[in-house]
Amino acid sequence: MTPAAGENIAVLRKSRGIGQARLARQAGISLSYLSKIEVGTRPATPPVVAAVAKALRVSTARIYGQPFLSASEQADLLDALRVSVRRHTLPRQDAPPLDVLATGLATATALRAQTKYVELLRILPTLLEQATAVALAGDGDPAAWGQVADLYGCGYAVAHRLGQPDLAEMVVARQTWAAEQTWNPEADAAAAWNEAGTYQSAGQYDDGLAIIERAISRLESARFTGGPAKIVPLGSLHLRGVVLASRHKDAQATKDHLTRAWKLAKSLGGEGDMVRHNLTFGSGNTALYELAAHVELGRPDKAAAMGDTLMEQPPGDLTPNRVGRLYIDVARARLAVKNTSGAEEALKAAFTISPEMAEMHPMAREVLRVLFVLHQRAKPELMTMAKRAGLTV
Repeated sequence: MTPAAGENIAVLRKSRGIGQARLARQAGISLSYLSKIEVGTRPATPPVVAAVAKALRVSTARIYGQPFLSASEQADLLDALRVSVRRHTLPRQDAPPLDVLATGLATATALRAQTKYVELLRILPTLLEQATAVALAGDGDPAAWGQVADLYGCGYAVAHRLGQPDLAEMVVARQTWAAEQTWNPEADAAAAWNEAGTYQSAGQYDDGLAIIERAISRLESARFTGGPAKIVPLGSLHLRGVVLASRHKDAQATKDHLTRAWKLAKSLGGEGDMVRHNLTFGSGNTALYELAAHVELGRPDKAAAMGDTLMEQPPGDLTPNRVGRLYIDVARARLAVKNTSGAEEALKAAFTISPEMAEMHPMAREVLRVLFVLHQRAKPELMTMAKRAGLTV
């Protein structure tokens, strides 16, 4: 059984001899709220986790825990990825034919979008080393370095989702290194998007916003043609800004980033959501980020209303990793407005379309824990999801 964030807060607090009242005061939340988080009748949201982690002087990863990282194939695969990332200039693989590498990159990108993280881990270390071997032998070929950068982008998704912040930061450093060899503003923006994500995971929202603003400024001033090549990364950076600003409780910055994102999304016309360098952008994804921002800014009623519409007809061109995240945010919103049956419905949808994400995502696990505690063992489907998420045995 893997403890959820609320349970870990209680354990860490008690191990330090800190009372609930003191921790609540230092984290800037009410005693009642902290008590409910610890017993599992309220979810530990990302801003609360960040505030509590700061008060307890631990990382947010320590509070979230690391689900499924026992002595297993998954742990072994993560170690293999760590070795490949560390040896970034010393690939142990020979350069494969370019068509073989291109096929491998397409497979990795698809597995990332489908949230099949363990399958991705099985091929990623070898692919990274093969791509690096090609790039090092390519006499500065920008396209070859672009492939390396994109694979590191896949590596970031795995490390982030599996609760490995140290590995995620190392991967982002390597992605930035590879992107610098491409002279491609898109690759730089994708690396900055992930770099800001490491600050987001750590709860350092203001620093993450600084990374985003710098990247936006660079991209806007870059000398290359417009169209999707510029709109997709620029819009994606604004969407990252939406998350960071809303968790930082900065309503105006959230509105500014969201307004600019919607303007860019509409400029794509009827193209729908597009994926470039592992970044997804368009009207559908922008709507998802707007919904999440309403939740973070304490407007769950607005988020729930948006969620009802989006649940009925999710954007058809979004990949499972994006739709799965939509369902998780809808579950959060519905729980906040005390629609527990609706929250359960949304979680079931998340487990259906992106099971690995639903099993590992901190907020999916927190919402599921609350529902499980409230209903105890009365609902078999809740019990099944809780077992899959490692919250019960």
